[in-house]
Amino acid sequence: MAAGRVSRRAFLATGAMAAGVSGASTLAFAAEGEGDSVHLPPAIAALKSLRDAATPITKEERAARIEKARRLMANRKMDAIFVSAGTSLRYFVGVNWWQSERMFGFVLPAKGEPFFVCPAFEEERAREQIARGPVGEKADVRTWQEDESPSLRVKQGLADRGLTGGVVGVEDTVPYFFSYKLAEQGLRLTTAMPVTAGCRMIKSEHELALMRLASKVSLMAYEAAYRSMHEGMTGDEFAGLVDAGHARMGFRGGADVLVGKWSALPHGTIEPQVIREGTILLMDGGCSVEGYASDISRTFVLGKVPVTPAGDKMKQVFDVVKRAQSAALATAKPGVECQAVDAAARKVISDAGFGPDYAHFTHRVGHGMGMDGHEWTYLVRGNQTLLEKDMMFSDEPGVYLRGEFGVRLEDDLHVTEAGAELLTPQSESLEKPF
Repeated sequence: MAAGRVSRRAFLATGAMAAGVSGASTLAFAAEGEGDSVHLPPAIAALKSLRDAATPITKEERAARIEKARRLMANRKMDAIFVSAGTSLRYFVGVNWWQSERMFGFVLPAKGEPFFVCPAFEEERAREQIARGPVGEKADVRTWQEDESPSLRVKQGLADRGLTGGVVGVEDTVPYFFSYKLAEQGLRLTTAMPVTAGCRMIKSEHELALMRLASKVSLMAYEAAYRSMHEGMTGDEFAGLVDAGHARMGFRGGADVLVGKWSALPHGTIEPQVIREGTILLMDGGCSVEGYASDISRTFVLGKVPVTPAGDKMKQVFDVVKRAQSAALATAKPGVECQAVDAAARKVISDAGFGPDYAHFTHRVGHGMGMDGHEWTYLVRGNQTLLEKDMMFSDEPGVYLRGEFGVRLEDDLHVTEAGAELLTPQSESLEKPF
């Protein structure tokens, strides 16, 4: 699920990956090969770097993406698309730009050379990145001074390509104050999502390989943290082990951790939590490998499930959720509507007495995945989009019993030619999650 990891994602972005592991002790670690002293649990320390297995997306691949976008634009009768800072900018041209009130944009015409619109004082920094991508060092970069209109630069660039009065697709993630300024220039705007998402939702073999690696790395970090867990450890301390495990393998990643009754809140709580024997723990997180995400959830107990009615209920719910995950997997294949995958998992859960509808399975069964942990399209009721080969989704049914516990199982699902596969093995039980 992962959307609740805002604070953890912000933490990871700083690169400060250390965290406490027990009591007042401090977890100090270094990446493999560094000379600094490393004080880690054995399962974490045993992890080795997998950085060499990750190969970056090439500018030739990005050039092929641009050509696909142009084909989709022709089908949709768009004359150009406008993409601002964010994932699609990285996807098409490899430029990583901070979104601010100053317009920075990439304009891709259906025919003719693409161009960029950039604050004048940022031109050198922009060209440094643009030169490494498919557009190259000779790119047309239209600059604007602080008292000038960047939207006018977009209009002028299109006019120079004979596209005055053309239809321009604007990605939905572009800030509204950019869009309305473009509209004020008389541009005919529409959504670019059929083009940008149309490209991004179908993964290449290289993209799939990066996502497989990301899933492998996260699952290994999870298991190492699980084998290092002990009574009295806090949720934050356990999460620190997950961070450290990812770092040992050469990647940034982490997980949110929910213990006991707090596991019934899918996106967590600010309340402090302590791990106890026989109490449910739900972890949800992932990592990024060359810009491609994993998103995995595991639910388990420390030690054994209690031999009590409450323990029996925990086992029952786990079994229901696992069967729901399997039902979604069995339903997914090319030509099936996205909503059918959600319906298959939801039926299992409702038939087991945890319905109706969203009563205890409170969210959709899955979201699209790629460079963003959540991206179009979604496995949710009402979505009639047909699945296609090489789409990627989360498969993450859950049952949440407020005041008691919650169970969610999440693996990443690849739509294949004949069906679908999970990139990681399903969890076996509450006592054997890996």
